[in-house]
Amino acid sequence: MRQNYKRLGDYIRLVDVRNKNLDVQTLLGVSIQKKLMPSIANTVGTDMSNYKIIQRNQFAYGTVTSRNGDKISIALLKEFEKAIVSQIYLVFEIKDTAELLPDYLMMWFRRPEFDRYARFKSHGSARETFDWNEMIETELSIPGIEKQKELVAEYQTIENRIRLNNELCQKLEETAQTVYRHWFEDFEFPVIARGEAQQNDEAISTNQILQVAEPTAEYQERSQLVAERSRSYKSSGGEMVYSEELGKEIPKGWKVGKLGDVITIGSGKSLSNFSKFKINHHLNPVVGAGGINGYTDEFNFDEDIIVIGRVGTHGKVQRFHQKCWATDNTLVIIPKYYEYTYQFLRFVNYIELNRGGVQALITQTDIKNLEILLPHQNLIVLFENRFGEIFKNLKY
Repeated sequence: MRQNYKRLGDYIRLVDVRNKNLDVQTLLGVSIQKKLMPSIANTVGTDMSNYKIIQRNQFAYGTVTSRNGDKISIALLKEFEKAIVSQIYLVFEIKDTAELLPDYLMMWFRRPEFDRYARFKSHGSARETFDWNEMIETELSIPGIEKQKELVAEYQTIENRIRLNNELCQKLEETAQTVYRHWFEDFEFPVIARGEAQQNDEAISTNQILQVAEPTAEYQERSQLVAERSRSYKSSGGEMVYSEELGKEIPKGWKVGKLGDVITIGSGKSLSNFSKFKINHHLNPVVGAGGINGYTDEFNFDEDIIVIGRVGTHGKVQRFHQKCWATDNTLVIIPKYYEYTYQFLRFVNYIELNRGGVQALITQTDIKNLEILLPHQNLIVLFENRFGEIFKNLKY
């Protein structure tokens, strides 16, 4: 046994308490993200009395590791005092929390090294499993309890920062989406009220566009203030003309073009050698149609790009402002107007573009031929300025 490493079996024990009296109703399942989540299983007609009860600070894990994304499904219950899980899960607890903290052990289980260890120690023919006998023989570093508390506190601080950053990203995405729809679909972009006489055929000049404050999640709540300073184009009688291409009215002076007029598009390239985790010099994301597949020290793009699926997964629109490797099942877009194009692509019906059979397929030509509304440049620039730098500085 390695120095300072202890046998896990000396610190944990199985727990098998069944829901015989049906006292517990909260049913949870264990995800590969190592969280206990509300179960989506159809339990109609199911005898819940045989399900296992799990209590706060106890663990549940599924022994099957094959076809599980190279991860083991294991989680610590924190959100509820009690819940129930399927009898296929093993429930266990720490014998003495004065020697080993549940949160410290869960930190260890979240490590990529533990996933690799569990897969290596799994066995079976049709289904590979990491059973209880293998679990208790796992060795891990267990420092003193005060050191454990210190490490857990540091880890939770980082986790909270990540959570807050993700919440901020989500709120900003929602705000940008709201503003995009309000300005470019409802045509209620803000214009300074100077009388109907100034609504003419000329392009809206920069000083006619309301210089709104930095957008926030409270954008709509500020509508009264905005109304006092401006007038929305369509509702204030802005001139509209009928577009044959779109089959609806659009602001006078706006045009309908092809997306290919304002983007450069290409395909990614295959990459066989990369790490599933961010380690050493492998810091650049490897981007597939469905998200980040891993990390590499190579890159085929080092600029602001938008990535969408070409083969297989469609509909996920991803933004990258860093070095990355886009794989061969993606289309890579370099737009003239980044934020405007990004929002436009989020509302495209990719199912209608699919020209594949069993394997869904979208081509570069399909994307370039999409019809896009081209407003006055000043309005697009205002939209870009309000959101561009914000999103570039965010960490996704």
